[in-house]
This record gives sequence, C-alpha cells and structure tokens, in this order.
Amino acid sequence: MKRGLLFICLLLTLCVAGGVAWGADPIKLGAFFDLTGASAFIGTPTKLVAEMVVKKINSLGGINGRPLQLVIADDEGDPTKAAIIAKKFIESDKVVAIIGPTRTDTGMAAKPIIEQMKVPTFMTVGGDPPITVKPFHWTFKSPQRTSVAVKKTYEYMKKKNIQKIAIITAADGFGRDGKNWLEKLAPEYGLKIIASESFQATDSDMTAQLVKIKAASPEAIICWTIGKAGSIVAKNVKQLAIQTPLYQCHGLPDPKYIELAGTASEGNIMPSTKLMVASQLPDADPQKKVIHEFIRLYKDVYQYERQFPINTHSGYAWDAIYIVANAMKKVGTDNEKLRDAIEKTQGYIGVSGIYNLTPEDHNGLGTDSMVIVQIVNGQWKMLE
Repeated sequence: MKRGLLFICLLLTLCVAGGVAWGADPIKLGAFFDLTGASAFIGTPTKLVAEMVVKKINSLGGINGRPLQLVIADDEGDPTKAAIIAKKFIESDKVVAIIGPTRTDTGMAAKPIIEQMKVPTFMTVGGDPPITVKPFHWTFKSPQRTSVAVKKTYEYMKKKNIQKIAIITAADGFGRDGKNWLEKLAPEYGLKIIASESFQATDSDMTAQLVKIKAASPEAIICWTIGKAGSIVAKNVKQLAIQTPLYQCHGLPDPKYIELAGTASEGNIMPSTKLMVASQLPDADPQKKVIHEFIRLYKDVYQYERQFPINTHSGYAWDAIYIVANAMKKVGTDNEKLRDAIEKTQGYIGVSGIYNLTPEDHNGLGTDSMVIVQIVNGQWKMLE
C-alpha cells in the first residue's frame, strides 16, 4: 500500500516537473487594452497574445514555481476609464505589475497613478510621451519609440535623395507625437517640411488637406496615424491622382490596412517590425528564431490568425510580459527591485527587437529593430 502511495506521489511530481507547482500563490499582472474602442483591432489580439505568453511561461514553471495570472480589463480607448482601471489594479487587485494599455492617450491618463503608486508598468502604446515626459520612473514601453520610427523613415529617404516632404498627422496624442519628431529630426537628415496638415482621427475625408499638400509639390508625403484614418488618407491620395510616394508610420503595417485601403495601399512605404516579413529575414538575424516560434504559436497552436491576422503590433505584449517575467525570476516581486531589474534589461531578443534598456531609455530599441517595407501586389516586401 505504501509503495502504491509513493508511486502516485512520484507520478504527480513528474507531471508537474517543469510546470507550475500545484497550490502555489499566483503572481497577478494587470492587463488592460482597448478591447471595444476605436483601437480594438489592436487591443483584442494584444490581449490574446498576453494570454498566450502567460500560458507558455506557466507551462515552463512560471516564475520560480509560481504561476502568472492576468487580471484583464477593457479601457475602451477612454483615458478616464484607463485611469480608473489602473487604480483598481493597484488598490483592489493587488497586481505586481501592469501590461498595456493600447493607445498613447490612455497610457498618459494612467501614468500619473502608476508613478504615484509605484507599480512597474510595461505599456504597449506607440507614442513616446509615457517614457519621455517626466516622471517616467515606473513606466516602460515595448513598441519602438516614435523617434526611432521617424529616424528609420528619414534614413531611407536620405538614401533616396529626398529633400522636400509634406506631413499629414492625426490631432490625437499619437499623431502629435509623430508631428513633433518629424519636425524636430528633419534637419538632421537634410529634409525640409514644405507643407504640414492635420486631421481628427475620426475624420472620414482628408481631401482638403491633401489638395494643399499636392499644391506644394513635395517629393514624399508622410502620414502619421493608426487605424482607419490611415487608409482614408491613402484613398484620398489616389482619388486626387497624387503621384508622390506615400509613407505611413510604424503603426500601420497590418493586413487590415491593406483591406481598408484596397488598391490605394499599393506602393505605400512604412517602417515596421520584422514580424511582417519574417520569411524574408536572413538566417543570421538573431530575432528570426524567436519570431518564427511566435508565429508558430499564434497561427498553428492557438489559431488566432483566422480572426486577427498578424500585424506589426502582434508581438508587443509578448515582449512586455517576457521582460517583466525575466526580471521577476531574478529579483522576485518587490516593486522597487522589480522596477530596477526591468530597467537593467540588456540583450533580450524579442519579437519586436533586441531590447537594451537604460535609466534614460525605457524602451531600449534602435533603428536596427525595424525594417522598411512596401506593399507590392497586396503583400509586404522588405526594402531594407
């Protein structure tokens, strides 16, 4: 009888070996995204990826034997709701760290609470303000900085001997951040902005702005927005028979953009994560193996691709959670120690780049983490 019990105990031990020990207290991560708002097409698959990553980490033993547990919330793209959720995560849910949100505006609304209550937060927002507007001691972000995406775009334009450009930017936080960096960095690359227009992200037509841009005769047009607005700009450019090349920002490499813009997307150029051209990467690229493992899980194991085709945003939650989890494995869940360990992350090879964080840079990605892509025959082609 005793031998039988010993055998059962041994079997159970083997069953959980390499996994999370049964009965271990979970480590809570708050995770809030735009699940039903204007950016739900980004927020919802980001949530799915967050769940996918946590399952993978837990299957391999969790955090020193403790499972990760996501506390998920929908901020609906509303800054006020984002602030309320952040406070709830910290005060009621007792989360150790926070992942998200989706938009720059919601991130900035939550930031004062995060900084005041001192909880490490790895955002998945595109804009720079959460990690450039002080204080940003407790906030980090996984997508490339706006300044990095602008530099990548300008590097390519310089190689093409482009000198005169026009910009058209959204009037929201993300668009304003883009405009700021486009204007600030242009002189460094020998570029002159000869026309500058803006629009509301909810506008349904940007013809008036583009007529003015066409009259200025730029050598290239840069649009800075995410979501449907980008496709509207592309359609208006085609309708006005503007032959000037259209460059979009790093938020638009997405099959949805091609679907919405249709033939107007053909020839469009933009900076992107390497995820969009995984099969075109050289074998020597250290990210290639990580990216292909991500794609395997996303497409083959969880089959998210059927509803949410992979886009440039898809890897942001993967990288954010892994960096936080890796820091936890080193120092545990103490707020200060965890924050410090996240900030010391060096050489983490992720889906979106190789991260090297510093006290001055809470993103840690450079232009080498991005590629320039063009839409050719409805497909993504890596230009460089």
